[in-house]
Amino acid sequence: MIGTYLLVAIVVLALIFVKMTIVIIPQSETKIIERLGKYYATLKPGINLILPFIDRAKDIVALKSGRYTYTNSIDLREQVYDFDRQNVITKDNIQMQINALLYFQIVDPFKAVYEINNLPNAIEKLTQTTLRNIIGEMELDQTLTSRDTINTKLRGVLDDATNKWGIKVNRVELQDIIPPSSVLNAMEKQMQAERDKRATILTSEGDKQAQILKSEGEKAATINRAEADKQQAILRAEGEATARIRKAEAEAIAIQKITEAVGQSTNPANYLLAQKYIMMLEQVASGDKTKTVFLPYESSNLMGSIGGIKELFKGE
Repeated sequence: MIGTYLLVAIVVLALIFVKMTIVIIPQSETKIIERLGKYYATLKPGINLILPFIDRAKDIVALKSGRYTYTNSIDLREQVYDFDRQNVITKDNIQMQINALLYFQIVDPFKAVYEINNLPNAIEKLTQTTLRNIIGEMELDQTLTSRDTINTKLRGVLDDATNKWGIKVNRVELQDIIPPSSVLNAMEKQMQAERDKRATILTSEGDKQAQILKSEGEKAATINRAEADKQQAILRAEGEATARIRKAEAEAIAIQKITEAVGQSTNPANYLLAQKYIMMLEQVASGDKTKTVFLPYESSNLMGSIGGIKELFKGE
């Protein structure tokens, strides 16, 4: 009976010893093994064998859920630290709050364990100090518009400083840059003033274009009217010239007819002049008032010429 209990105890102890001897490491993790207090090995993913009670995994500090905890597993994947907001002062003495995201990866577990006591805290303090130094060299306007520049400078400084800790800083991102409320109000007023200025400029430009278009339209209308008047005057003048030519041609024909009718006995010019006298006398006589008309002596001769010409036409 006692032998059976002893055998069971030996089997149980053997199982416990085997369990303590076999260490299974997940992918992307590792453990630092110390043998009798001295570094012995860095375990790789998979099955590893250690000596129970002689070998033990080294504990390190890790940041999980915003709290520092001790663990003997080292995560080799890229990790992100979200640091709390901190107060920084710009070159022009403006105090504001900034918080940053830090993406880093442990590339040398040995250095991460033995070169620094509290790795997350050291990274946080280094990030805060470096960020204050970088912001302190820039004015407020540069800080608000040069986020990429700040990220690049911060990443470069942190990567160089954490290299001796076995850390690779892959990326740094500034989340929030919050100036004081007075500065925010001033910036808002400035932006509103800029918007009003742009609106005024656009309105004035629109009015200017409208006036230009209006003046160009009026100019075109004036030119068109002038061209129309010019064409009308030309046509009127051409019409009058044509009428005068036709009238002159008709008078020439009439004179020719008179000349042929009277022959050489009477001057045709006297006949035409006498006709003008008669037309004038008819206009004077058609008035509503009594008039006395004195005819020059030469008129009687003209009248006689007309009578002679009429007699000739009757004879024909």
